[in-house]
Amino acid sequence: MNRTRIAAGVALVVALAVAGGVAIARHGSSNSRSADPVVRIDPAASSTSTSRTTVAPTSTASTSSTTTTVPHNPADDFVLTQINTINGRISPKSVTASDTGLVFAQNMMYQHTMTVYDAASGALVKTIPDGVDLAQFGFTGHPGISRGAPVEAAVDHAHRYMFASNYSMYGANFGPEGSDNCGGPGGLSPSYVYRVSLKTLAIDKVGQVGMVPKYVAVTPDDKYVLVSNWCSYDLSVLDYNTLHEVQRIHLGAYPRGIAVDGAKHVAYVAIMGSYDVARIDLGSFALSYFRGVGNSPRHLVLSKDGSRLFVTLNGDNRVVAVDTGSGQVVARTSTGNQPRSMAISSDGQALYVVNYLSNTVSVLKSSDLSVVNTFPVSDHPIGIAYEPVHHRVWVACYSGAILVYKA
Repeated sequence: MNRTRIAAGVALVVALAVAGGVAIARHGSSNSRSADPVVRIDPAASSTSTSRTTVAPTSTASTSSTTTTVPHNPADDFVLTQINTINGRISPKSVTASDTGLVFAQNMMYQHTMTVYDAASGALVKTIPDGVDLAQFGFTGHPGISRGAPVEAAVDHAHRYMFASNYSMYGANFGPEGSDNCGGPGGLSPSYVYRVSLKTLAIDKVGQVGMVPKYVAVTPDDKYVLVSNWCSYDLSVLDYNTLHEVQRIHLGAYPRGIAVDGAKHVAYVAIMGSYDVARIDLGSFALSYFRGVGNSPRHLVLSKDGSRLFVTLNGDNRVVAVDTGSGQVVARTSTGNQPRSMAISSDGQALYVVNYLSNTVSVLKSSDLSVVNTFPVSDHPIGIAYEPVHHRVWVACYSGAILVYKA
């Protein structure tokens, strides 16, 4: 994977009128990173507010955080007001809200950390290094400290743990660094998922998965942790309590985003090297596909009732809605160049989409995918999360910033 920093411009402030005078500020940033490639497939081959800047301190604060939910007007879902910019020693690939007043950023191999923030103030609560002694967790063959590269994370529904996937491992007896093209001198090594206690904010368990894991999700019943393995072409199903792999399911080239329907006991996985989305029965592990959804599906979000699956199409520059009963695309819209990750508001009315090469965020109505607003952000927005306690949208920019908006 290209680890070269992409030079960015000097800081810009761009005012954009939103909903009759609400201004959203854009802040330029100095660094950027490479990300998932655009995997283009031949169809014939496929069956008024001023932001304030908060610099993340180097010292850590108390892990306590408020969990009192702020009252919310659903109409605000479509109006975003920037309230914070977080900088510091970060290169966030993703952001994850814990629903307990904490937000995690995964900083890959560029910083070898996960940074934890207070959702109300944006203050840095703790920096968690990704170094572990694997022998202490029952894994031999890698003496000393091994380091990871935290890429994506998910929080369980009991609000006890956060699970983070590591794009690649670094240390004794590991193969070449993982890469999106899945090549290198020799074979890539299996990687690991870390479990972080939300009480202590420390890594307390480790589980082995496939090669170059990307997305991670926890089933609503907290029975399984699901991990998509980009270079293994498969899905690891881990036992929630032990993190032992109970099933490995082959899916096809470049599986990535995962969405889980707890009522139907079904998991959906975007197969980015295709036009398809995999559907997995979590009882029998039977596999089927929604075929022809679009070019390079990357990220998935379910509607609140599970009837629609929203999909970003990295190769088509679109977002589509798929009827989960028929598997057919029922709505589509263009957002920007390379839409990557999405988040959905707590009331299910709004979708927020980051457009990686357009350096924008689009706000969509989930009912019909109409674009309500598109506004500029810092370079290379790559991750996004809806924080439901304070009703805020957190945007991770690979260039080294996290932008926070009131929704």
